[in-house]
Amino acid sequence: MFKLFSKPASGKEKFDFSMLKVDMHSHLLPGIDDGAKDLENSLELIRGLKALGYKKLITTPHILWDMYRNTPAVIAEKLELVKEAVKNEGIDIEIEAAAEYFLDEHVQELLHKKEPLLTLSGKLVLTEFSMAYASMNVKDILFDMQMQGYQPVIAHPERYAYLQRNKDFFVELKDIGCLFQLNLLSLSGGYGRVVAELANYLLKNGFYDMIGTDLHHTGHVEALKKFQAPPLLKEWLDAGKALNSKL
Repeated sequence: MFKLFSKPASGKEKFDFSMLKVDMHSHLLPGIDDGAKDLENSLELIRGLKALGYKKLITTPHILWDMYRNTPAVIAEKLELVKEAVKNEGIDIEIEAAAEYFLDEHVQELLHKKEPLLTLSGKLVLTEFSMAYASMNVKDILFDMQMQGYQPVIAHPERYAYLQRNKDFFVELKDIGCLFQLNLLSLSGGYGRVVAELANYLLKNGFYDMIGTDLHHTGHVEALKKFQAPPLLKEWLDAGKALNSKL
């Protein structure tokens, strides 16, 4: 299929980000969440992603009402600011914005009011939930989303480490039609051993549908530059499982 990997003299396989074309999870808009701090930082991160080989970025600021009260209007304003700066700087890359929705009471209210959600493409909505404990109403919110025609994409499921003891929950999420998104750096231990183990388990068992960087800062850019692809990822990509290029 695509040549996603090259083999240098060291024998280690180097990941070719360009064949993914699209990064669909990042935090590049300035000053509205825990990602880019200001416009200069936004441009630095965007240059880093372009240098890796990405052609298009769908950045996904947090909507987490207790911390980041972002609205479509706020996100659209920041996106236009970044797009104008990217154009002025002559950076040849396409940038769009969606959001990473934390499944809380605010999202329930948006759905109750039938407020339009920001999507990655079509009706795909990037979602997350608590990484500290099991949320009782996650499946109810996901069901409400689906009833309004959205298809939830579960961001970095491997980072919900407490599900290491309850992997059936992953099966339940897949069975109700959720897509799964892998954080690349999870595979290299960037979030710890348990997360890496879960990422490999989910990859081996065919749970994932797309890949994101979840880029927040320059440290992530540097880690991605050093990323070495494990054989399991190569097999998954060679099988044509990644939906990134279709976004």
